[in-house]
Amino acid sequence: MTASLRCVVLDCADDEELARFHAVLLGGEVNRPDRRWSLGGGWSTLHLPGGLVLCFQRVADHRPPRWPDPRHPQQSHLDLGVPDLAAAGREAVAAGATVLDDSRSSWHTYADPAGHPFCLVREAAR
Repeated sequence: MTASLRCVVLDCADDEELARFHAVLLGGEVNRPDRRWSLGGGWSTLHLPGGLVLCFQRVADHRPPRWPDPRHPQQSHLDLGVPDLAAAGREAVAAGATVLDDSRSSWHTYADPAGHPFCLVREAAR
């Protein structure tokens, strides 16, 4: 499988506030329309000048990490774009991933062998 890194997703209590904070640090455009995902409903984006996209996902009862305390670990995950969601999922599982949620039609969530979540996201046809 060859996937493309779509974005890095950070869990937080207020997605739009965190997107605007990172825009001050990194530049870029908050919540620019993008056909790859919807905005709002607890999801904000920051398109950076170099092309990378940071995403911010609101999580109910968010507990911020307390680095380096392992009882309050870092909270982020990768979204990997793939052309064939089912085939990529089979490859991920064969490589050691565990299915966490495959109930959605456009993305499925897995855990890597160390337990870190990541999403395989169906790439839109170009």
